[in-house]
Amino acid sequence: MDFSEFHFLRPAWLLLALFGALLPLVWQHSRDLQRRLRGNIAPHLLPHLLLTPTDPHRLRPVHLVSALLIVGGVAAAGPAWEQDRPDFLENRAPLIIAVDLSTSMDTTDVPPTRLTAAKHKLHDLIQRRQSARTALLVYAGSTHLVLPPTDDPALLDTFIQALGTDLISRTGKDVAGVVDQAKRLLDQTPGTLLLVTDGADIEQLPSLKDSSLQVLILALGNSPTLKQLASATDAPLGSLTLNDDDLDWIELHAQQHFQAADEQQQLLQWKDAGYWLCWPLLLVALFGVRKGWSLNWTAVVLLGLLLGPTQAEANPFLTPDQQGRWAFEHHHYPEAAALFVDPYWKGIAAYNAADYDLAQTTFAAMNTAPAAFYLGNVLVRRFKFDDAIVAYQRALQLQPDFPEASANLALAMALKKDTESAANNTPEVKPDVIKFDKAPGKGQSKAIQTEQANNDALWLQNLTTSPATFLRRKFSLQDQEARP
Repeated sequence: MDFSEFHFLRPAWLLLALFGALLPLVWQHSRDLQRRLRGNIAPHLLPHLLLTPTDPHRLRPVHLVSALLIVGGVAAAGPAWEQDRPDFLENRAPLIIAVDLSTSMDTTDVPPTRLTAAKHKLHDLIQRRQSARTALLVYAGSTHLVLPPTDDPALLDTFIQALGTDLISRTGKDVAGVVDQAKRLLDQTPGTLLLVTDGADIEQLPSLKDSSLQVLILALGNSPTLKQLASATDAPLGSLTLNDDDLDWIELHAQQHFQAADEQQQLLQWKDAGYWLCWPLLLVALFGVRKGWSLNWTAVVLLGLLLGPTQAEANPFLTPDQQGRWAFEHHHYPEAAALFVDPYWKGIAAYNAADYDLAQTTFAAMNTAPAAFYLGNVLVRRFKFDDAIVAYQRALQLQPDFPEASANLALAMALKKDTESAANNTPEVKPDVIKFDKAPGKGQSKAIQTEQANNDALWLQNLTTSPATFLRRKFSLQDQEARP
């Protein structure tokens, strides 16, 4: 907890605390009978004519009011010392990793090979970035998106370990395509592109100049084109190390660039800690419930209403969409889906709540690229690959520059092909019947009827395609579509 940035969000309310601090003095001054009667009664007689309290330091109602005003004023002033970062806001630098899969990455000067060493290093990197969004690109003669930005390190590592130089048929080093793809992925987000490569195509270098994208280069080998690439992209050049120095270097540059982006920082607000003072305020108020004391509680109630937390929960004064947004940000997705009026956000909440009926109905009624994209996601989860392909194609028709839709379209096509192959290779057994021996050594069999949900799981288990085979097929389809 860093108090170096301690300040008050509403400092004018401190005047109320100042008034509370002065109130006992004003009250004591107004009740000083000796001062008021000094001009009318002889000074030597005055002490004998006045009744003095036996306990002059006794706690009185004015002290209670003073404490309420001081604590309430400080609370209303909004003490703050740290920024409030909502769940939906990034707190670590987004990173796009682009891995060179040209055949030169099989060189063994970095044991066992350049590519294998790079995969080991990337495994360590994504383990350090557990909560940060990371995307994965690969390139050789063409550039391909493996995964859009995700915070799932296990998924990233699965595909990273499946990378090989035989996945892309086109030869070359399409760094220009990587930069263009990275710009589309970031789309105004302050992120960083990490190039893991052993060289560059010098013919592409002029097109890389004056790029606004932050680029880091993790070099393997000592090709002279690496320095030329670093110069063209204005990128720091680092090399693979045996310790974690290279990982520290990547994280430092990426985070510094991220924190320097004004757009992201402007979304942050200071966390108001004043509501924590409501508890001592209530405790002080309880002292007012004493026999013989009278206190006007109207001011106290009004003060309590003013100091109540306004951002702690959804309330009737918010619109349904605002209440839905609050529920969504606090991961109450079913409640958010019920509250949202905006159809897109209702569909997103339903999708996150696994209410695919509502999500499909909502997205199907919309005519936008994001809605078509999520409709495709719902249909893939329901194993309706043909309909999902149509939905992704619709998303790309509405928004041609939509890398996530392109990636999921290739995935849906591959899954469709795999299910068809699995169906062709399945023995002639009735689809909803499984036969197995009743007991060891007995030739009897028993048929059990299974539900369709279990069949869906069996279909997935029959998909024996490895990540490498899937990627090879996906990249081949994308290259075929890109040919004129």
